[in-house]
Amino acid sequence: MEGATRVFAGEFSQSTLFVPPADPGTPGWVVTPGGAWCRQMYINGALTETVEAGDMLRCRIADPTGAFDVIAGGRNTAIGQTLRKIPVPSFVTITGSAQMYQKNGNVVLSVRPEHVQVIGRACRDQLLLITAEYPLRRLEQLRAAIGGTCTDDQALRTVRHYTITLPKILEMVRMVEDAVQNVQPQEQQRSAGQPDVCAVVMELMQAGSGPRGIAVEEIIESLSLRGIRKEDVLASLESLIADDECYQPQKGYVKPL
Repeated sequence: MEGATRVFAGEFSQSTLFVPPADPGTPGWVVTPGGAWCRQMYINGALTETVEAGDMLRCRIADPTGAFDVIAGGRNTAIGQTLRKIPVPSFVTITGSAQMYQKNGNVVLSVRPEHVQVIGRACRDQLLLITAEYPLRRLEQLRAAIGGTCTDDQALRTVRHYTITLPKILEMVRMVEDAVQNVQPQEQQRSAGQPDVCAVVMELMQAGSGPRGIAVEEIIESLSLRGIRKEDVLASLESLIADDECYQPQKGYVKPL
């Protein structure tokens, strides 16, 4: 099962490589210069703009490195109606598909949303820290590919297309470091009485799952007694599903993998 890719806007916006799928019935990949192969994406940031554009709804989701263009098609789609109701600005998470096409000789990148969730600032900060781990791992693999100690086809193809060098890798590392420099570490958040929501949700899931899993409403109700907001629980569940830590065996239920 392919999980959703986590990537910062500053990296995604530099993408120029699209790799078509072997199976014509499946979507292709947008490949970033940091080595992320994006098909299904999980992004988080601040919803700073919502604009009607004909039958489309264009949204801007900003993180500390830049912004994603999120485009919802169809005026009466459920996802479009949900996005219209969210106040600007708000922190959100979005699961969607990576899009790339050419227009007037320029590369146009966007994310087509499939699910959106409003979150609090503490959850946004926690997700930033989690997101930062992924590009650093990918950049280490690209460094190994440059040094000839990595034979991964995707890493090698990324290096060839973008002519990746060590200075370019260091530049991307600095971008990640800058993105999280003002974020409070999780250990400090917990010492201030803010729990690691993903860990708490996973612990409850593992302890309370029956044959068909555990009801999402049961998790929300249980964790509300610990002072954890419904929005943060739902965002954590979405994050865990995107990371293949759990799945939905049926609507309204989740179960650890």
